[in-house]
Amino acid sequence: MVNIVKWVERFPGLSRLEPSVKELILSCSTIVNAPKGATIFGPGKSPENMLFLLDGTVRVQQVSDDGHEIVLYRIESGQSCVLTTACLLAYEDYSAEGIAETPMQAAAIPREVFDDLVSQSKMFRDLVFAAFSKRITDLFLIINEVAFQKLDVRLADRLIKLANGNNEISTTHQKLSVELGTAREVISRQLQEFHRRGWIEQRRGSISLLNRARLEQLANQNY
Repeated sequence: MVNIVKWVERFPGLSRLEPSVKELILSCSTIVNAPKGATIFGPGKSPENMLFLLDGTVRVQQVSDDGHEIVLYRIESGQSCVLTTACLLAYEDYSAEGIAETPMQAAAIPREVFDDLVSQSKMFRDLVFAAFSKRITDLFLIINEVAFQKLDVRLADRLIKLANGNNEISTTHQKLSVELGTAREVISRQLQEFHRRGWIEQRRGSISLLNRARLEQLANQNY
């Protein structure tokens, strides 16, 4: 785990704040920990703190009324949660859920301190809205993919990214369906087609890339 006394230095925006503001943040913040799989926040709940992730990864996903899920974004170490920011600013409840994909540790700034900093510190306000703007742009890209890109292209692109330079991917049809915002059965059919073409090989809980070049060629239709 990180040195919690100096955790603000992990965040470029916070590290540039006035010394008095950094001291206020450090004195008022608390450190929270959660195990893998824990629900950090969920629909209908109101945020009580602004969260800055120190270690781990949190998956933010939307769940429809019929149970379908789509991953909106992930919060990595050194990032804040834009959904929490939006809810704090608008005094709204969460509309999505955050799940710890790994054991996580975060610094929590109470709502009242967040409100004071947004109103009184221009540098803090600027960093909040800069992070908010970037994440909104990312979300529009997701909307564009879901609405306009063909599923086979999106799936090929996701497999290449998950492989991260390797040829073995540890995943399931259900996880891929959540990532791409579609039904598991749809993912299964498309993976079967990739298998029929000789591009992948499937095993329980994993996928092997047999023809990365063809997958990359298909994935590049996204760009």
